[in-house]
Amino acid sequence: MGADGGVAQQEHGERQEQQGPPRDGAGGGELAVSFVGEWYEVSPGTVFTIGREGDLEIDDNPYLHRRFMEIQQIDGLWWLTNVGSMISATVADASGGMQAWVSPGSRIPLVFGQLNVVFTAGPTTYEFSVHLRNPSFLQQSNGNDAVGETTIGPVVFTPSQKALIVALAEPILRRGGTGFSTVPSSASAAKRLGWPLTRFNRKLDNVCDKLDRVGVAGLRGGGGKLATNRRTRLVEHAVTSHLVTPDDLPLLDQLHGTEED
Repeated sequence: MGADGGVAQQEHGERQEQQGPPRDGAGGGELAVSFVGEWYEVSPGTVFTIGREGDLEIDDNPYLHRRFMEIQQIDGLWWLTNVGSMISATVADASGGMQAWVSPGSRIPLVFGQLNVVFTAGPTTYEFSVHLRNPSFLQQSNGNDAVGETTIGPVVFTPSQKALIVALAEPILRRGGTGFSTVPSSASAAKRLGWPLTRFNRKLDNVCDKLDRVGVAGLRGGGGKLATNRRTRLVEHAVTSHLVTPDDLPLLDQLHGTEED
């Protein structure tokens, strides 16, 4: 990160960097962006830019586009647009119930009270959140948590498969909020679990196959082969969909060095 922690130190129009979430009433805007504890208000009629340069300067990471994403209001509706050419982003509401993969050149309407945006540039994974004061959709959790084997749609994961996902997502899960982290290599994650690398890779293939069959994008490359960056895409999906949470971290010790399921 740069000396400023990767966060823009500038004002643009009515946008302001803040130390906390926007307040109701005077001075509170319609939309705000949060990254590493800093808040930025976005005003209607302006274009808020996110990237290596822009209103929100994420990082001086050379793998990150200078101008990666834009937020603007069009005909009364806020939009998040991927204006980059190489990097995709995973976008999900706070509950994890809605998730979308925003590829270069595509955009998504901002209709929830909070959207979390996760993307990877080179070895680093970043997360920022977008907060809308008057969302078009309101959600309410039913308070029911799954127990036993983890499912997502028709997919069932064994305890060791879930532990693999947790091992890859551990840096993000321990981060505790928006910011940046590095997804471990397969060798590092295998060592964390006390597994041979061959076992880890076999289970990673199985997990990605299961998710690919139910339509999770980005886990396969050309010709039906598994994508080379499937670890980071798996982590983005697992974290934003709440497939794994910080409550799952004890699995790493519970299943350390265990035999096959």
